[in-house]
Amino acid sequence: MSNWTEHLSAHGARFHIDGAAIGQAAEVEDFGRPLTVGDLTRGFVAPVTDQGLTAIAGEDAAKFLHSQLTNDVEHLGTAEARFAGFCTPKGRLQASFLMWRDDEAVYLQLPRAIQPPLQKRLSMFVMRSKAKLRDATDEAPFAAVLGLGGAAAQAALAAHVDTLPATPMSKTQGAFGTVLRLNDAFGAPRYLWLASFEAASAALPALKETLALGGNQAWHLATIHAGEPQVSAATQEQFVPQMINLELLGGVNFKKGCYPGQEIVARTKYLGKIKRRATLVSIDNAAARAGDEVFSSADPDQPCGMVVNAAPNGAGGADALVEIKLAALDESVHLGSSAGARLEFLPMPYSLDPIDD
Repeated sequence: MSNWTEHLSAHGARFHIDGAAIGQAAEVEDFGRPLTVGDLTRGFVAPVTDQGLTAIAGEDAAKFLHSQLTNDVEHLGTAEARFAGFCTPKGRLQASFLMWRDDEAVYLQLPRAIQPPLQKRLSMFVMRSKAKLRDATDEAPFAAVLGLGGAAAQAALAAHVDTLPATPMSKTQGAFGTVLRLNDAFGAPRYLWLASFEAASAALPALKETLALGGNQAWHLATIHAGEPQVSAATQEQFVPQMINLELLGGVNFKKGCYPGQEIVARTKYLGKIKRRATLVSIDNAAARAGDEVFSSADPDQPCGMVVNAAPNGAGGADALVEIKLAALDESVHLGSSAGARLEFLPMPYSLDPIDD
């Protein structure tokens, strides 16, 4: 268990161990209650404890990753953040990453539960490249992770960070740590602050004076409302990138060189109409989980989609990103079976139309 999760536990957070996380405290539960969309809209801070971090260093690090991932890594700037995927030869996502770099390494953030095996698998392809992968999850500069968002978050974070990223999908770095601005949610900036245990522990008491204090649930709920999917253990090898909107978020570069599954991903774009997408829903069932199938009443015997990510919404149900046949968007769709809880389709924060290069 890391010092960060020990600190959170000592201050009232309850945690449990996910066996797939190899002994790490994979999920710190919420401080008292799940936050609601209203809480997130006003402003929140959330210790994020279920994400792992792989660092790739060496003079060939970017070149190596460029040949493995769906996005351009060779031209990734030190002030940027990007999404990327790692596919099977059949084009199915084994993982999706939040990616950034500094002068030392390229960093890939993904769920803690799948980070060790994915790091091992990527390492198999290094061969003669001058690149070395390591687990950086608990390294001092990244030992604590705070997610922030909502109307009050920018001003609250600015009191602890010298320079905030000015635009979505950008990054600042300094003595304060690393701050990534992701896509906005609820009409306000959303940030991920990776810092030392000491810096985050010192800042958290002040932050929670003006921001609602949540945990992984709050961060995932905000991420879902930003329309940002994340492949987890339950959904590995289930989706081609376009099925979960990865290219709409800039996570697929169709002009770069080959990578595993590239032919399938390109064929989906250029030769076939995209018939499945991820969309935002609310479900009157707080137990909805990634990997759950959904069914249309128009065809109750066959699933029409799958939950990509879900989080309790603090109102007795769950909000989720659901990968679904576009034809089913006008139908009555339910969780688990045609008799299950009905999905309420919500507006997405971006268009689901394909991008033309």
